[in-house]
Amino acid sequence: MKHRVIQWATGAMGKTCLRAVIDHPAMQLVGLYVYGDDKAGRDAGDIARRPPTGVIATRDVDEILALDADVVIHCARLAPPYGSHDAEILKLLASGKNVISINGYSRPQHWVGARLEALKAACAAGGSTLMAAGLNPGFAAEQLAVVATGVCTQLDHIEVVESVDCRPVRNPEYVFKILGFGADPEAVDANDPTWGPASSLNGMYAEVLSAMAEHLGLALDRVDTDHRVFPATEDLSVAAGSIAKGGISHVNWRWRGVVNGAVKLTMSIHWYMEDAHLDAPHPPLWRIHVAGQPGVKLSVDLEKRAGDTTATSAEQLGVAGAVVNAIPLVCAAQPGLMTRPLATPFRGELAGAQTSLA
Repeated sequence: MKHRVIQWATGAMGKTCLRAVIDHPAMQLVGLYVYGDDKAGRDAGDIARRPPTGVIATRDVDEILALDADVVIHCARLAPPYGSHDAEILKLLASGKNVISINGYSRPQHWVGARLEALKAACAAGGSTLMAAGLNPGFAAEQLAVVATGVCTQLDHIEVVESVDCRPVRNPEYVFKILGFGADPEAVDANDPTWGPASSLNGMYAEVLSAMAEHLGLALDRVDTDHRVFPATEDLSVAAGSIAKGGISHVNWRWRGVVNGAVKLTMSIHWYMEDAHLDAPHPPLWRIHVAGQPGVKLSVDLEKRAGDTTATSAEQLGVAGAVVNAIPLVCAAQPGLMTRPLATPFRGELAGAQTSLA
C-alpha cells in the first residue's frame, strides 16, 4: 500500500522533494500546493520535469485540506517570525494529515503556552502527527551528533558547525531580506530577537538543541545566542545580486544550550558570500566535535552520484532523502508532536528501483 503524499511548495528544496515522491515506488502524489500563479494549474510532473502525473498544482488551501492524504511535506520558505506557518500547519493537522516540516518543529514542546497547546489540539483533532525532517534542522544535530556520543562514558560538550556557501542562491528577496546579506553591520544587532533573520531562526534552533537534549537525557536551563556578522572585504557579485564593500557578507549564527549553568550544546552555522572570514578555506558541510571521554570528531560532506551533472545540489537531494525515509515512521506514529528518532535510514524493502531525484 502506497503512502498518499501532498507536496507543499516547490522552491529549490520543495521541488526536489516533489521529484523524490513522484519517483518513489512506495509513494503516491495526490496533491500539490504552490505559491506562484505561474505554477498554479500546471501538472506536478511538468513542474518537476517528470512525465504527467495527473496531479494539478493549486493555490487553494481548501482544495488541499479536502484531499485524502497520509502526509504533507511542508517546504514553505523561511519567513519571520518563527512560527509564521503555524496557521496552515494547524489546518493540515486538524484535517487528519500528518505533517513533515523541513523548516522547524524539531521539538515544539520546548515552548509553553498557547502555541504549544494549539499544535497539540490540532494533532488530537485530526489524529495526526507533526515532525521535523531535513538536514539541519533534522539530521546533523538531532541524529549524527547525538549518535556520536554513544562511545562516551562522560560528556562535556557537543558542537555542531555547519558551513554553507550562499553565493549560488539566486533569489534576491531571500538573500537580502530573509537572510540579511548586504545590510549595514553597524545598523544590525544580530542578537536582537526582533531582527528579521534572527526572528526566523532563533526559535527553530532552540528547538534543535532541545531535541538533542531530550535524546541525551539533559534538562536545558535556556538557549543563549552569540551571533556575529562580518563585512564584505570588497564589492561582491553573487547570484542574487551585489553586496557593496562593508555590507554583511558572512553571518555566523551561534546558539548555546545551557545545562546546570554550563554550556553543553552549541550549534554554529556559517552562511557566507566570501571566504575572507572563514577559519579555514573549503570547510566541510559539518564539523561535529563531541568533547568527553572519549571525544569524537567528525567531518561530513555530501556528494552527488558520479556522473550527475544536474543543477540539483547534494544538499537538496539530502533533504529529499531525509524526508522520504521519515514518511513511513510518521505515518505509523501515534498522534501528537514527534521528536525525530535517532535513526531514519534508507529502507530497501520500500525503495525498489528508483530513478535520479534531479
